[in-house]
Order: sequence, then structure tokens, then C-alpha cells
Amino acid sequence: MQLCSLDFETLQAAYRSGTFQPADVVRAIFEKIEDDLRPEVWIHLRSRAESLADAEALAHKSPDELPLYGLPFAVKDSIDIAGMPTTVACPEFAYIAKETATVIAKLQAAGAILIGKTNLDQFATGLVGVRSPYGACKNPFNARYMAGGSSSGSAVALAEGFVSFSIGTDTAGSGRVPAGCNNIVGLKPTCGLLSTKGVAPACKSIDCVSIFAFTVEDAGRVLDVAQGFDAANPYSRKPARVFKNVDTFRFGVPDALEFFGDEKAGKLFAEAVERVVSLGGEPVVIDFTPFRQAADLLYSGPWIAERWEALRDFHARNADAFLPITRQIIERGANFSAADLFHGLHELEALKRVVDKVWKEIDVLFVPTMPTIYTLDEIEEDPILLNTRLGYYTNFANLLDCAGIAVPGGFRTDGLPFGVTFLAPAWHETMLAKLGSRYHRAVGGTLGATAMQLADIPLREKKTAPAETIPLAVLGAHLSGLPLNYQLTECGATLLRKCRTAPRYRLYALPNTTPPKPGLVRVEENGAPIELEVWAMPQNAFAQFVATIPPPLGVGTISLEDETGVKGFLCESYAVKGARDITDFGGWRNFLAASIE
Repeated sequence: MQLCSLDFETLQAAYRSGTFQPADVVRAIFEKIEDDLRPEVWIHLRSRAESLADAEALAHKSPDELPLYGLPFAVKDSIDIAGMPTTVACPEFAYIAKETATVIAKLQAAGAILIGKTNLDQFATGLVGVRSPYGACKNPFNARYMAGGSSSGSAVALAEGFVSFSIGTDTAGSGRVPAGCNNIVGLKPTCGLLSTKGVAPACKSIDCVSIFAFTVEDAGRVLDVAQGFDAANPYSRKPARVFKNVDTFRFGVPDALEFFGDEKAGKLFAEAVERVVSLGGEPVVIDFTPFRQAADLLYSGPWIAERWEALRDFHARNADAFLPITRQIIERGANFSAADLFHGLHELEALKRVVDKVWKEIDVLFVPTMPTIYTLDEIEEDPILLNTRLGYYTNFANLLDCAGIAVPGGFRTDGLPFGVTFLAPAWHETMLAKLGSRYHRAVGGTLGATAMQLADIPLREKKTAPAETIPLAVLGAHLSGLPLNYQLTECGATLLRKCRTAPRYRLYALPNTTPPKPGLVRVEENGAPIELEVWAMPQNAFAQFVATIPPPLGVGTISLEDETGVKGFLCESYAVKGARDITDFGGWRNFLAASIE
């Protein structure tokens, strides 16, 4: 079969129409992988039979039931999949994972189909994508050039059209630089928003899981599934999402723009700034010094010792297993003392105070994803210097607790992609997505290195309740697949969308309820977003349905994450005294899953 575009809208429309089944797509993907001969992209492909089994398990479900229904994806080989080896691009380090990483388990439960594990810079140390015994990942647009790293294979697998989305990591820019090299979207969430349980650490305290997708909307759908507090992960954080109107906005442009002599990149970024102005942005030139000083701490400061700490035991047993360049970088971490670490921590906190003042002047920072791009030969001649240059606009982000989204910015005159990145303080993913999508749509062009045009993919519109229905939010036993969902379907209600509340609520497990139920309470402070579903309830059934709701639950107005209000289940505050607060789970499903485990 001839593959259609694997972007979410096109592929799931084909599923809904019956044009393809997930098993058809899986077969076609494996044929494409065999025909295209890009072995350096993959470290471990699943067997075709295993992926087909996942696809065939979806036969009795539909895209309306599972948010990632039938979407093939790839995973960086620093992330555990039960029963598969995790190598981190070092064969001697490899082990068979006993458990699947939290994030990947969520994606599979949502209907995504794993194709395989991808190549990377060894031990996720590098932004070039060439530091691997499995081969250097080549740029899909010109094989003489780098594909970016360290999440190189994940980015190329997507750009080449082998998958619908892919998962990487980002500590110094590994989820953004490859996006810029491959004409795709790279979402670097706030550290702790996605669990890193089951992710081989680089710098454990600032590592995050990243998402590659063809469109910002696709990345957002993956984020919606993958995010959530994980009590088993010490660096997981309670979400505190921030919502901003971005019809007009102030965007920061560094006063110290650096392209290392690349006039093509400089010209494209100047055009990019004008494009952001046309989208409602007001440019503000900002002092880039504190961002650069923070970036310098990552590899010149004591954070390199965190990489050493993660690998020193393995190094003691098998130092020769490291690639020479990786070993050179990692071993530098052994030279830092505890005093050096505290000095670095104090310096970083001081820089954060300076940067806080910058954020008061702007809503978002706008930078080139990378200052230039290099050939594989150039990198081989001077691997450390050129890698350092590539992190000029990325290395500071995790240390300064930023979220970011890298989006395509058009093409250079030599045919290579150019990318730009929007950055903001932690928890601003929604704002970044809106700006990133608006910018990407203004640029247009192809999806990765495929022939599909972005203009051919309509913006996903939220479903609205049909006439003579009332939108109703449910967040407990009435959710799809849970014990009381039949009460909705029997009266003709249909699912509109899955989303979250505004961050103004707490969720409790109500005692002595059958079946078990949660209670949602609105609070003045310390609130958080809670996952829910919005259903279209026929008006003629609404009153009768509401009458069946037992106290202390009742129907009131719930504020959603986009600040719209819908009717939904709320709980009287007296009933949660002594009840277990389960807000940190992010929703009832996550709580039930954790209880089963």
C-alpha cells in the first residue's frame, strides 16, 4: 500500500473513513524502512509481528476512544521499553529493560504503536548526531550535513516519514537542535512536566523528555497524553500551567545575535523577526548576557559532574567502551569538587534573579534554534568547538527553567532547513504552542522531508456541542471506559473532546462511594489542572441525568484550560474533609492506574 501522510489529522481521517487500518499502516512503514536504507536511524527496530500485534489490538476501538489511536512512533534509545535493550548508543552499556518508562506507557495506552528505538549521540552527550558507534545520522535534505543531536534518530525517523511522532530528550538542546535541522517541530516542555522515570540520565536534575512532531497541534496532543505528576519520579513536578492572551505580545530578541559567520542564517532570522511582528508581536531587544552566562555553566561549570556521576561506575569497569570524544567530555566531570558545585549553584541563582527582570519586559524570547549548521566533515575536524557553538541559543533553557518550542522557519538558499524557537518561563506551554503554531502556519512548507504540505492540513478545530445539546464535563466514573460511562452513552451523549480544567481546582478520592468516585473542588489558591472529558448531552436528557447525581456531588460551571466554562460535576467542600487529596495525579485515570500498580 502507498502510505498517506502520517500527520495526525490525515492518518486518523483515513482510519475514520475506513481507507486504512492501523495494521495496514504498520506493514507499509516496515516496507518503507527496508526500502529507504537508513540503518543509522535505528538502534533497535521492533519485530514487524510485535508492532502488528499492537495495531490489531485496536481493531475493536476507534480514533474517538483513544487520543493517539493507530499513530506510529519512535523512541530515543535512552528510554526504557520493557523487554527491549537500552543502549544509550553504547553496546557495552546495554541492558534489557524490565519496565517501560512512564511516559512511553502512557502513549501506548492511548493507542500509539511503537516502531522502534532510535540512534543518538552516545550517552545523550552532543548536539551533532554523529557521536554513535551505530553511525552518524545524516541530514535528510543533504547527507553531507548533520542531523542534529543528541536525539538525532528520533528527529530523522519523523522527518523521513517513518512515524507520526517521536520521543527524544532535552538537556542542552537535544529536543530542539534536531528539529531545526530536520524541518520539524520540537517541543521541550517544562522540566518535570513529563516523568523521566525510565530515562537514562544525562544531567538528572535538568533532563526532560521532548516531543518531535510534524505540527505544533500534533505535539500538543502527545503532550496532553504524556504529561502528569509521577510520584515515582523524584524530579516530577506538580503542573502549574499559565494561560496568556497572545493576540498581541512582546518578544525578546537577543542584543548579541551570533551566527558564526553564517550570513544565510542571519538573513533568515532577520526575516523571521519581521514575520513575528506581522503576527502581532512587539520586538524588544534584551540583554542576552545572563542567558549566555547560564549556558556556559552547563559544560564549563559543575553540571558536567552530574554527567560523570551518572556514569562513573560504568566508567570504572569499562572506560574503553566510551567513544573517545564522549569519554573526553564525561571525564572532565571528575575534576569538580563539592565547593565548585555550590559555587555554580549560587551563580545560577543569581543569574535567575537577573533573568526574572527580563521576563517582566517580554512575554516570550525569540531566537534562532541554532546559529548555523555544519557538515559531517567539519564536525570531525573540530568536534567540541562546533558542538559548543550549536548550543548558543539552547544550553541555558533547562538551567533557567524555561519551556520552549522549536518550529520550522523556512529554508536557506542552499536548501537546508532553518528553525526558530520560542522560549518562556516554566509552565507556559499553552502560550508557546499558540505562538509556535501561528508562526509555523505563516511559514508553511513541507512536513519534514516528506512531500506533504502544511497548508494541506486544516487547523484542528475543537468540536462544539451540536444544537439541542449541552456540553457536560465529566472527570470520574463517567469517563470513557469507566463503570458509569454507560449512563452517558445510553441517553445519546457523544464525546466532544478530552482536555483539562483551568488550574483552579483540587481533586479528592471520596470515601465510601460505589463505584469509587472523585470530588472536584474549586479553590482560591494552590489549584492545579485536572484531566476531564467534555460530552454533548441531549437537552431532553440533561435534567433527568442530573437528577441521578447523588450528593455531595452536583452540577455547576467548570472553567476549562482555554478559559471557557461548561457544566460539570463539582463537590461540596464539606465532603472532602479527611478525604485523600489526589490532585498530584492530574486526574482520576492516573489515580486509578497508580492504585492498581
